[in-house]
Amino acid sequence: MKGWFNLTDFQLPQFPEPYWRDSVELPSFPALTESVKADVGIVGGGITGITAAYLLSKQNLDVVLIDASDILNGTTGHTTAKITAQHGLIYDEFISHFGMEKASLYYEATSEAKDFIKQTIDELGMDCDFKEQDAYIYTNDDSYVTQLENEKKAYDQLNIESTLRDKIPLDLPVKSALIMKNQAQFHPIKYLKVLVEECINNGVRIYENTTAIDMEYNKEPAILTRDGQRITCNQIISASHFPFYDKQSFYFARMYPERSYVVAVTSEQKYPGGMYINAESPTRSIRSAGNPGEELWLIGGENHKTGQGKSTIEHYEALQAYATKHFHVRDIVYRWSAQDLTTLDKLPYIGPITNSEESVFVATGFRKWGMTNGTIAAKIITDYILNRENKYKDLYVPSRFQADPSLKEFVKINADVAKHMVKGKLEYTDNNIEKLKADNATITRINGKRTGVYKDKEKKLHMVDTTCTHMGCEVEWNSGDRTWDCPCHGSRFSYTGDIIEGPAKKPLPKREMN
Repeated sequence: MKGWFNLTDFQLPQFPEPYWRDSVELPSFPALTESVKADVGIVGGGITGITAAYLLSKQNLDVVLIDASDILNGTTGHTTAKITAQHGLIYDEFISHFGMEKASLYYEATSEAKDFIKQTIDELGMDCDFKEQDAYIYTNDDSYVTQLENEKKAYDQLNIESTLRDKIPLDLPVKSALIMKNQAQFHPIKYLKVLVEECINNGVRIYENTTAIDMEYNKEPAILTRDGQRITCNQIISASHFPFYDKQSFYFARMYPERSYVVAVTSEQKYPGGMYINAESPTRSIRSAGNPGEELWLIGGENHKTGQGKSTIEHYEALQAYATKHFHVRDIVYRWSAQDLTTLDKLPYIGPITNSEESVFVATGFRKWGMTNGTIAAKIITDYILNRENKYKDLYVPSRFQADPSLKEFVKINADVAKHMVKGKLEYTDNNIEKLKADNATITRINGKRTGVYKDKEKKLHMVDTTCTHMGCEVEWNSGDRTWDCPCHGSRFSYTGDIIEGPAKKPLPKREMN
């Protein structure tokens, strides 16, 4: 059990850690120390990268996969792990923006991903807590009842099996609920650990703590690492959540990052089955998870743009208060958070990074639904590499631009970035470090320069330059995860300045007191 500290009337685990990673022992892999060659180089050890490595290695391709940290420690390791085609109130919107054909293709793609996961589990005899569940979108807000009715009409147009009801199995006030039948949930790390083992058996070389910083072309493309190694290959897959290589595609201007939170609790009552998410804000996502001798309730939500808004620990507190109010909580066992990227039109970017670079592929912008979107991304990119047809290629192609809604979202996202860029530069800071309590942080000025200061439990000070190394925005302190987060493009750094999440490629410079 983790350490504890008191917050208001509740107790939260002292450190954020997902149940998924704490409940499985994963293999470790060395860092890359020399330049290598392969047929395919994959950057990112989450569900997309590992699934692609598995599929390609089954076709006898030589694959090298690298991760900047440990594999399965990014968004995949911090998911709620719902395997569903119900991605919020999306199908009525997709029919309106893209037409019936593309909306139908999106449903087919996510359903194919769900079927692939189940088939793979059966083929490999996995024990990964896979359970078929119905998925619910519910509301207790009159203004969303009509939206659920419109979404039901979209389901009917797309031949999606569904039911609209005014009750759900959970004891929550509900005015309407839309049910998508025969969806599923699982333990993502148990599932992917088996795929990693299959990859190793198929000859895949995996390297951890190996950061990709760029790509170059000679006769063949090559991944360049921070420590100076090259991975020369025929094709490259960027599956690193945020693309490590941009090639003037401006992904940072075409997506926005959001953080969301989960608390895992035990309850006096038995979980009634199903997976749930509400339609209104703040978001509340609910599902169960297995725990030896005890069932966990995973309560998620509290979405906000990275680096913006109130103190992040308050989001955890809000989820605890909600869980305690409704679900007879006995104990709060885990807490964690995740970061997700949403594209201009809410469809992921999957395919060649630009129209002219057909040997470099990207998979990003999964909008909190990475289990299905990440899986179908691996299948689509595998088909690109093997020169096989795939009916979903045009739907997800990264070079697309829809006038509506992409243009409006582009303006909105980048106006928000500009606002925070200016705000951070003008922000007045005059906090006294001497008054700073242990396990707290502040922003002050040292020698005239904006400086982030964290005082750890031993009262040691860790000081960093707060200017994000991506594009110069000023980072803000994330109290819930003890990180420095950029409100412009979502880069995240540890309290010592090390990179946790891109698009930044360089750590925050350290500061010293003179």
